[in-house]
Amino acid sequence: MSLLEGRYGPNILITSLDKLFNWGRASSIWPVTFGLACCAIEMMATAASRFDLDRFGIFMRPTPRQADCMIVAGTVSIKMAERVRRLYNQMPEPRYVIAMGSCANSGGPYWEHGYHVLKGVDQIIPVDVYVPGCPPRPEALLDAFLQLQEKIKKETMAKEANPLPAARDSR
Repeated sequence: MSLLEGRYGPNILITSLDKLFNWGRASSIWPVTFGLACCAIEMMATAASRFDLDRFGIFMRPTPRQADCMIVAGTVSIKMAERVRRLYNQMPEPRYVIAMGSCANSGGPYWEHGYHVLKGVDQIIPVDVYVPGCPPRPEALLDAFLQLQEKIKKETMAKEANPLPAARDSR
């Protein structure tokens, strides 16, 4: 209960701008559409009519410049890592990453016997939510989006100012 609650009548809503912006961002997550391996089929199934991401305000975008979330779905090879990082850098801030499947999380079954697989996408980009499974079910990806929405709702928009580096002593 707030001191201001009920003070101005029933038609006045008082909230912070952080809560308002976070509600808007959490209710309209736009992931970039690209898949790397078999987990991409499950990602597409999640966006299809049976599971329907649209009801959560989640719309797949074809370009990283319009997206605020990246779903890394599948095996990331060493050669593909550079491109994943480039796509991540093209996304506007704030941006989020969901690592979907065992291969994206830890290299999966291919990492142990292959030299070409990255041992987890978190080595090249920061990951917000991990989805376990090989491949994970569409319900698991839906749960990851719900976890991401909760994370977004708890964020603050004000960034802490980075202090200037201390002046070096020139003795």
